[in-house]
Amino acid sequence: MSLPHFRYGIPTYYIIAPAEVSSNLSRFDGVRYGYRAPADGVHEMYRRTREEGFGDEAKRRIMLGTYALSAGYYDAYYGKAQKVRTLIIRDFAAAYEAYDLLLAPTSPTTAFPLGAKTADPLTMYLNDICTIPSNLSGQPAVSVPFGTGDDGLPVGVQVLAPTLGEEPMFRAAAVLEAGAPS
Repeated sequence: MSLPHFRYGIPTYYIIAPAEVSSNLSRFDGVRYGYRAPADGVHEMYRRTREEGFGDEAKRRIMLGTYALSAGYYDAYYGKAQKVRTLIIRDFAAAYEAYDLLLAPTSPTTAFPLGAKTADPLTMYLNDICTIPSNLSGQPAVSVPFGTGDDGLPVGVQVLAPTLGEEPMFRAAAVLEAGAPS
């Protein structure tokens, strides 16, 4: 089966998700919500709160999202990404007309050590390629362990389901996990 717009999942997601992060986290100013850094003066408090209250990845996503939502770029980036998201949703709807569930790898590679990709965000983001389309579609998916790769590191597979298809999805996931190679 084919999901023709699957290949646009990464760029679409990394426009929409940071925009939502930027919008949602803007309220965490240390005054009404979130961590408040001790400081002399309100401007210093805001600066230190934002600097200390978020990790590098959150800051990166806030900046990307703020850019995508800024005047002059909203339609060019965020608006177009939402249109592509609609195409991805339609692709999944067409697939679920023919299939009850879908099975796919969770990641294009075996697991990597925790923190190993933090210095290379692009490589880290590209490892999300298999899970992002279902995230964009808003439909359920579950990843289950399915043995190990040639390098001895864990491999995962995901079961994807249409809206409200959690029951058969979880049943299929349990069967896969029980029958996974050791």
